[in-house]
Amino acid sequence: MKLVIASRNKGKIEELARILAIVAPNVELVGSDQFPDLSDVEETGETFAANALLKARTIARETGLPAIADDSGLCVDALNGAPGIYSARWSGVHGDDRANLEKVLVQLQEVSNENRGAAFKCVVALVLPSGQEATREGEIRGEIRRRPTGYGGFGYDPIFQPSGFSITMAELSAEAKDEISHRGKALRAIASEVARLLA
Repeated sequence: MKLVIASRNKGKIEELARILAIVAPNVELVGSDQFPDLSDVEETGETFAANALLKARTIARETGLPAIADDSGLCVDALNGAPGIYSARWSGVHGDDRANLEKVLVQLQEVSNENRGAAFKCVVALVLPSGQEATREGEIRGEIRRRPTGYGGFGYDPIFQPSGFSITMAELSAEAKDEISHRGKALRAIASEVARLLA
């Protein structure tokens, strides 16, 4: 059974593919880049779940195939949960990882080390052309470093230090990151639904 990954973010597609290859090895993953005429889905929802469902529903409808999408972001305690659903466009330019990350660092310049708590949150949505739907959530707590370190991952990984670790997400191996990440947790949680609905 084919499953379309509703994303054009190369780092996100690679991460989703790695995790799904483990949790649903019999499912053939297809990137949405294989369908050049797909609509660009505007993330107009007010929650991670709403945005994930918007994307998955659109892709499932337009391809006629089951689709999986996620919406995720960084939620910083001292910024009242921001950037949250606006994480990918926090600097004003969608997908400019460096600018987004630097804006968060500037906003936290005066915040003490004890008050730099944050969480990465993710909601994964699975939608079938028949209308069946499932969503699952994942979260990882940590803190925001004062400067970026590491070259792995993408997005805010270079400034996010997971609780219990002395290094950032960007310094972890891909396998170690998948094991603890918000996206990894959400995908493993939805794996049984993928297996059940696509069997």
